[in-house]
Amino acid sequence: MSNKRTLKKQINHVCEELFVDFVAASLYGKAPTQEKAEAILRSLAHLQKNYTSRICHPEPGMSPKSYFKDLRISFSKETHEILDHIINL
Repeated sequence: MSNKRTLKKQINHVCEELFVDFVAASLYGKAPTQEKAEAILRSLAHLQKNYTSRICHPEPGMSPKSYFKDLRISFSKETHEILDHIINL
């Protein structure tokens, strides 16, 4: 398990890359509607805020190893969902 600082940096980096992908898709692809664009940007902001705050406050009663493993799996799943939305603009 990496330390919390490294995990936060990785989450921020992934969210930044998703934002760059969104900007590239909206500029070079078909222009998204205002509602779709706002929904994707809102979900990106929520993703970053939610997971960086969850790193500092692990759930009581869970072992740290299983908690951070679950955190990574759920982050990956949500990231892929957002990426699918960006691709389908």
